[in-house]
Amino acid sequence: MDFLVAKAKHDELVKLIEKYAREYYIDDNPSVSDQVYDQKMEELEAIEKEWPELITRNSPTQRIIGTVLKGFNKITHQVQMLSLADVFNEDELTDWVKKTNIEVDRDLEYVAEMKIDGLAMSLVYQDGELQYAATRGDGTTGEDVTTNVLTIPDIPTRIPLMGRVEVRGEIYMPKNSLEELNKEREKNGEPLFANARNAAAGSIRNLDSRIAKSRKLDGWWYYFTNAQDFGIKTHFDAILKLKELGFKTNPEAKVVKGIKEILAYVTEYTDKRDSLSYDIDGIVLKVNDFSYYDTIGYTAKTPKWAVAYKFPPKEVRTKLLDIIYTVGRTGKITPNAVLEPVRVAGSLVQRATLHNEDFIKDKGLMVGDTVVLRKAGDIIPEVVKAIPEERDGSQKEFTMIETCPVCGSPLTKIDAMHFCLNKSCPSRNIESLIHFASKDAMDIETMGEKVTQEFFDLGIIRTIPDIYEIYKHRDKLITMDGWSNKSVDKLLDAIEKSKKNSLERLLFGLGIKEVGSKMAKTLARRFDTIDNLMHASVDDLVKINDVGDVVANSIVNYFKDEHNIELINKLKEQNVNTIYLGSNKFDEENAFFDKKVVLTGSLVSFTRSEASKILEDLGAHVVSSVSKATDFVLCGSDPGSKYDKAMKLGIKVINEDEFKNMIGGDKQ
Repeated sequence: MDFLVAKAKHDELVKLIEKYAREYYIDDNPSVSDQVYDQKMEELEAIEKEWPELITRNSPTQRIIGTVLKGFNKITHQVQMLSLADVFNEDELTDWVKKTNIEVDRDLEYVAEMKIDGLAMSLVYQDGELQYAATRGDGTTGEDVTTNVLTIPDIPTRIPLMGRVEVRGEIYMPKNSLEELNKEREKNGEPLFANARNAAAGSIRNLDSRIAKSRKLDGWWYYFTNAQDFGIKTHFDAILKLKELGFKTNPEAKVVKGIKEILAYVTEYTDKRDSLSYDIDGIVLKVNDFSYYDTIGYTAKTPKWAVAYKFPPKEVRTKLLDIIYTVGRTGKITPNAVLEPVRVAGSLVQRATLHNEDFIKDKGLMVGDTVVLRKAGDIIPEVVKAIPEERDGSQKEFTMIETCPVCGSPLTKIDAMHFCLNKSCPSRNIESLIHFASKDAMDIETMGEKVTQEFFDLGIIRTIPDIYEIYKHRDKLITMDGWSNKSVDKLLDAIEKSKKNSLERLLFGLGIKEVGSKMAKTLARRFDTIDNLMHASVDDLVKINDVGDVVANSIVNYFKDEHNIELINKLKEQNVNTIYLGSNKFDEENAFFDKKVVLTGSLVSFTRSEASKILEDLGAHVVSSVSKATDFVLCGSDPGSKYDKAMKLGIKVINEDEFKNMIGGDKQ
């Protein structure tokens, strides 16, 4: 593919992966299976391998995706909590083993362990006393969840070891705890948890510690981060030390050597996984000897001395009872499978997205078919195929609807998708209102989906500006079931507070096609006010990194629509802020603005993350690999191959002193 096609596909994949990651890591509510996520990540990696100039520091291939929820204190990890690279079959696993052996020129020992399907956690002790428990977050900053973690009985609050000790592991929910919890939630009419991982994460990342205590969580502890400070030389000895100190370590961990032993272990636990009392989605392999870790090295987000082998997806059979349709806020029509309820790894599945008309036709699905569902790691299912040989003549051919299932307007097909273009469609309006009030947009607390739907049905709100008129209905609200003076005041305070949000939240909340939360932040920083953005041309927009023709045209067309202009003017009248309030405005005159910069070697005056943040605040694009498109290489001591490549390509290399002079001081 040529560069323009590659960039368009790259941008599309980045948006999808960020959406999926946000759902999985932040919302604890994934919409796709692990397999779909992994497939998209592999596609992205392949494009970036062919076109390295597309790599930015913010690419999902270069960073750990996560965030700190509001309400929790932030914890900065002294040692970054990296994720693991994945392999998906025996050939890839064999290749990884060969590469690690080549790096140190010997046959290595490895520790094989269960890949627990839970929430990564760090415990830090000082002189034997637990200081805090923190989630991984984005790998650098996590959430202080000490109070919730201490509701787990097996977590030691004291250990017989002086000095600073950091222990990492996984908080998980045993299978029987999930089953009991979902039975209780079903009885109470509450939505069921999709899987044990989401249940555990939702419990730990809840501000009410009573919730965590009631969920019967547990933990496995598998990594002694600073074991070498205590004279420990191997990972397996570190696990034994953790057990001696009172931590619960997984009994299935084993030292293996050679691909034959490794594959035997993988085969054994592929067969055993369903018999375990907890969910696993693969096997983790780590080089045993700590002394080889630096030689084998790291990528920006993963250690090269460890890898996760992901189990092949599980498949189950069920009946496709019906196909129903939902209407999104952009008018997109999504067909969904109504399935005969089937239990997959402890969770009851009754729905699955069928994406679009082409997906259904490509699969040859008929209503009434026996179909195969696939699960990879999490429980969100996808329909893999129909089984035509089991048809008995009662099946019905699929025909895509031609009118909106909500408002009856004719549908328009754009590429592979069908859209309802009626801007007055109730379903579109409801979804737009839900999106506007959501956490990542205007963050109007207590105004979730159910409340928004209720207000819409009662005619209290129909459009976005109506949200800021809800106060006029206060007397009516306090008479409604489930509402009181206190809860109404809380809602009205949240609505009033949302008026003070920075511009990027408003831009994302407006639901402009192709403008996600990241793009909204870029636009807000660049244009400063919504008025400046409204007057931007396609040519103005495409000059911005990561803004292509599709995005630019979508933005320009949005602000050409008189209904959208009317909406924005109404929000201004209601004193909703339309100005960027962030402190990191770009100075386009600085030497790094819109330049691609690679960091290599060890810096003295800055950490790598500090230098990267300084550069990004100046409008630079920090990338991980050197190519012809690189503008600068910031070089510390022991720079390695990136320095050599930069010199070969004639790229400007700057040292730390030059960098400080260029930014006007030691640190910004």
